[in-house]
Amino acid sequence: MPESPLPVPDTPLVRAATSVLPPTEKTPSFAINSANKSYKHQYANIYFVRLRLLRGFVEENAKRLWKEAAGDPVFVPRVLEVQTGQLCYVVGTVYMDMPLKPNVLDDVARDHSIPAPPPQQKYCSEKDSVMLEDESGRIRLVGERLKSARVVTGVIMGALGLETANGDFEVVDFCFAEMPPQHKEADNDRESNSDEWIAVVSGLDVGALDPPDAQLQMLSEYLTGEACGSDEQSGAARISRLIIAGNSLAPVVVETQEPEKKPRRGQEVPTFSTHPLRVLSTHLTDIAHSVPIHLLPGAADPSGTIIPQQSLPRAMFGAAASYASFSCETNPTYIHVGAFEDTSSSNTKSNGRASTSKPKSGRSSTPSRTILAHSGQPLDDMFKYLPSPPATRLSIAEATLRWRHIAPTAPDTLWCHPYFTTDPFILTETPDLYIVGNQPEFGTKMVRATEESEGRCRIVLVPQFKHSGTVVLVNLRTLSVRTVSFAAHGMRSGGERPVQDIAEAPAS
Repeated sequence: MPESPLPVPDTPLVRAATSVLPPTEKTPSFAINSANKSYKHQYANIYFVRLRLLRGFVEENAKRLWKEAAGDPVFVPRVLEVQTGQLCYVVGTVYMDMPLKPNVLDDVARDHSIPAPPPQQKYCSEKDSVMLEDESGRIRLVGERLKSARVVTGVIMGALGLETANGDFEVVDFCFAEMPPQHKEADNDRESNSDEWIAVVSGLDVGALDPPDAQLQMLSEYLTGEACGSDEQSGAARISRLIIAGNSLAPVVVETQEPEKKPRRGQEVPTFSTHPLRVLSTHLTDIAHSVPIHLLPGAADPSGTIIPQQSLPRAMFGAAASYASFSCETNPTYIHVGAFEDTSSSNTKSNGRASTSKPKSGRSSTPSRTILAHSGQPLDDMFKYLPSPPATRLSIAEATLRWRHIAPTAPDTLWCHPYFTTDPFILTETPDLYIVGNQPEFGTKMVRATEESEGRCRIVLVPQFKHSGTVVLVNLRTLSVRTVSFAAHGMRSGGERPVQDIAEAPAS
């Protein structure tokens, strides 16, 4: 029986390409350099800077919302100047007094001969209280209306109410800074088959006891166009770049050798395998040959514990480092991508970030997009502050946009660098795409500042690839989202669906 010929597309498949544009003034860098690499400052400076930078936006919203409120509320600039029985509104920083929240002073005073208690899955309890503070002092917030605020430590909030006889401030309404302005650019209305997509994945967990080796290999072959049928290959050709949002490597477990003769104390030789890094480097090299890669560190990766985590050294990844299309980013990071102009140059770099070679086919159909991505630590920490339900990870991610701050719990329970004159986690511009990696499950939502606003932001919660086998695809023109899942028979990692059931499911 003669073999059937391999299908050949009518037109050659060409990889879609976007270029990395220089960052704007409203997308700050998270790189720690000689100008801000200092650990001598107090962490309280971050709160003072945050309040100073966001107070004006909250005051503006408060005056707009409550200028015609019954009782003619007045604005009190300092929380300790509130008068009993007077309807007013104040602006300050939220502090959550939570008995279950970890306390560094308790850690110092603990008897270290007794094992420390396991970390709490949730900090919230019935004994929690909410404070609002500024440079003058702190006041306790109470009231049924406050329960719907769902705030965490570090949020800048405006509160409308009046002081009670016992000195508490009873809240009748509240407001935040709301979403910042967005860079406007008209979307191109070209055909959807000309659209360009980005692929986002997180939690590869290479080196785990049950790694998703088969699924990772299928992902690599899918992105490079070496797997699936002609339709899937045509779709893969429209993927212009890959973002890996942290936890690419499993945590290193250090074991000590047990030779025949036990060594002296302090002379044990720790051993660990470099095999996981070599496996990851091999996959990155295969993908970087075809698709530009942006690699973010995560909590499990060999990077610093505090945020912002600095980029991983390129030299770690062997041959992948030789590609200009391979970029190691900070966590969090801004990635500004957009249309390219026809040029004969290739493998050019912009602001230290690499862009792919540019085909001579005119101008791209994709408008410029600002992408904000992090590996999930801020959202994981905020999720511990709020009861769930009603709070969800998606609703908390949306709230960070309205708070204009992506990591308000830093530095209280989320370790961060002690910035002195700035707070880089403040949002000065609404991103087009907000990516949060290493989440328990996939989620997405389109968020608008108001019903009439033209600005919008697509939030994408990226699941851990090790457990879900899922890669998320985002259309850079329309910001629509879909997922592609990989699974293999007999393997726990990446789900339990067979490899034949690779699905592309649209998401709202």
